[in-house]
Amino acid sequence: MDTPVVLGIDFGGTKTAMAVAEAGAAVRLGTATVPTHAAEGGKASLARGLRAARGLLERVAPGREPLAVGVSTIGIPRENGVDLAPNIPGWAELALAQEVQDAFPDSEIRVETDVKAAARVEAVEGALRDADPGLYLNLGTGLAVALVAGGEVVAGRNGASGEIGYNLRSVADVGAAAGQRSILEDGVSGIGLLARARELVPGATGAKDLFAAVSTDERAAAVLKEFTDELAFHLVNLAIALDPARIAVGGGMVRSWAALHGPLRRALDAAVPFPPELVQAAFPFDAPLAGALTLARAAVRPQPSTAL
Repeated sequence: MDTPVVLGIDFGGTKTAMAVAEAGAAVRLGTATVPTHAAEGGKASLARGLRAARGLLERVAPGREPLAVGVSTIGIPRENGVDLAPNIPGWAELALAQEVQDAFPDSEIRVETDVKAAARVEAVEGALRDADPGLYLNLGTGLAVALVAGGEVVAGRNGASGEIGYNLRSVADVGAAAGQRSILEDGVSGIGLLARARELVPGATGAKDLFAAVSTDERAAAVLKEFTDELAFHLVNLAIALDPARIAVGGGMVRSWAALHGPLRRALDAAVPFPPELVQAAFPFDAPLAGALTLARAAVRPQPSTAL
């Protein structure tokens, strides 16, 4: 008898990643990634991701429908739309859970914000497994955190707990209307660093290019210091407010962990009354996808025994 499987899909602003795994184990049978092509709009991006997921299933688990599909997504998923998802035009209008249910009608469907899905897998089997409370910090294209308390990810009243990308950057921004204030994600994110990198490094395509230039370019070193100082300011304040046992950091910028760890560690030690541990996430680069698989496994109900 074929082993039952689950499917995880991570819908991101630049790519959609997916994986098929055994329902009762951490074994991945296959993975795939397709570009998002945000300019084509939400419906096209969703359809491309679902087709790729179906194709992956047919390759690695032919004839087996997933018992459950876990989905992580940019923005805050609602029944009839997705809030705080400006990256992909039209994504906000998608009834994401229903669309995925229509594509996999025999599967249990679970949908969660990408950073909270990432925190979930870190809490279940990663760097926050025994941390109470624990804080997951995502340093990727955008910026957000997720709090884990009692082994559960804290959602907040509107599901938007931890969306620190919307934090104000200075007192001059207090009371200013949207579009007239500067928010943290404008500067302290992969998008923010890429903008600065393009000013200094010809042909820069990502934050990695700025990190690479630091050793030979004083201007790049100054930009990185501004970045880490501002990030540390907000992380210290969070650590004082939440008193976490451990902070786990994931996302694409963790590839430059050596440049980030020292400044953040020193800032926490200098200002937090009870400094938390600071570690790299166990799933540094694909935690939202791993989290989607965790969601799917949690949704699987015990199967009836066929034994006589």
